[in-house]
Amino acid sequence: MLADLVTLTKPRIISLLLVTTVAPMFITPAGLPSLGLIGWVVLGGYLMAGGANAINMWFDRDIDDRMARTRLRPIPAGRITATAALAFGMGIALLAFLIFWSFVNPLSAWLALAGLLFYVMIYTVWLKRSSPQNIVIGGAAGAFPPLVGWAAMTGSLDLGAIYLFAIVFFWTPPHFWALALNKTADYGRAGIPMMPNIHGVVETKRQMLLYTLMLIPLTIMPAVIGLSGLFYGVAASLLGLRFLQLCWTILREEGVTGTTWKLYKFSLAYLALIFVAMAVDRWVPFGQPSRPVRQVILENPGEEFTLGPDAASHEDH
Repeated sequence: MLADLVTLTKPRIISLLLVTTVAPMFITPAGLPSLGLIGWVVLGGYLMAGGANAINMWFDRDIDDRMARTRLRPIPAGRITATAALAFGMGIALLAFLIFWSFVNPLSAWLALAGLLFYVMIYTVWLKRSSPQNIVIGGAAGAFPPLVGWAAMTGSLDLGAIYLFAIVFFWTPPHFWALALNKTADYGRAGIPMMPNIHGVVETKRQMLLYTLMLIPLTIMPAVIGLSGLFYGVAASLLGLRFLQLCWTILREEGVTGTTWKLYKFSLAYLALIFVAMAVDRWVPFGQPSRPVRQVILENPGEEFTLGPDAASHEDH
């Protein structure tokens, strides 16, 4: 039972979401996060995303039973009742909201809840079964974690947070369509209007290339605006070139080949490495942007502490 409840949360997917939640905490103007704050954000983030995934499995239990890759999930396999799965998902989501509200800050709590509602109501209930643009619009739900991490540190959102949101948003279509190309028959049996099923393989590949061309400049922008340094800028450029190469290769190939699956697996590593590079960049001793930051966030977001031996002479900080 415990293993099936964990399965309902989709832990492998959540691991990537947590990377995109925690990494932004290291690049905000607020300084560096405490281990305690990271712990609460990780716990709350896992429970909120897990709750969203469990509710998704409850709603999609009929189509999950028709797809080879999902029919062994706990609900279609009959190991957990639909009602129990729904109650579990709603329960851990409520717990996540309370954790964010009590131990992080209210804005992070509302953003985490907004991500759940967007995923459940906009993507799962409305778009997934009705439009080939389902993953484009509904995929924005996966772009909320960077906002949550940013808000957890600063208690607000600014241009840097929007760039991180946009990176995940534009990464989602080529990533998910690479999977859809390999699972076209599965989605066809389930009646889900994914891009390859509606507009064909060639058009899907073209759209993937288009979104990748928009994605790469967005990933470089944090280095351009001084949010990150040289190390991140180089890493984002090299990773982007590899992503672009794979998209161009599958466009030139006939049908769906092994390169398409290679692109899907690389896209998972790509997003994780982009965000890890952001966090690592803060520790690289060269190529750093000018950061007039004189505060550090401790256990209570919002508390400011002036640093440095000349702190008394800088009351304006």
